[in-house]
Amino acid sequence: MKDADKSSAKEWNIIFFAWLVALIAMLGSLFLSEVMEYPPCTFCWYQRILMYPLVVIFLVGLFPLERSVFKYSIPFVVLGWLVALYHNLLQFGIISEEMTPCAQGIPCSTKYIDIFGFLTIPMLSFIAFSVILALLLLFFKGKTDE
Repeated sequence: MKDADKSSAKEWNIIFFAWLVALIAMLGSLFLSEVMEYPPCTFCWYQRILMYPLVVIFLVGLFPLERSVFKYSIPFVVLGWLVALYHNLLQFGIISEEMTPCAQGIPCSTKYIDIFGFLTIPMLSFIAFSVILALLLLFFKGKTDE
């Protein structure tokens, strides 16, 4: 196999795994709201708004592998990561509840799940955005090495 083919296969796998993480995050959020009937708070909606398009962007970027997938997805990923970070800081009490847009409806500090004392829904979102960000940076690094 040529080096170019190996590089292309590696890049395809990276975007495929980013798509898989985004798909699992999307399906997980739909499961929690539609099956478990946990209503999403304002920050959860923002994170969904930033995660759901990634499923389509990565899928379209895979067939055939489109190198511009990075520039179309990175704004969603960085903004989603920042919103998830802020939401986690709020849930862990580092940021005051008064500093949120969650004035009506579900409070953004509500913890529907709390596994091991730190694994909450916003933490799952933060992990998903972090993994996708790391994969995109790996993809970008592979593009610049050519």
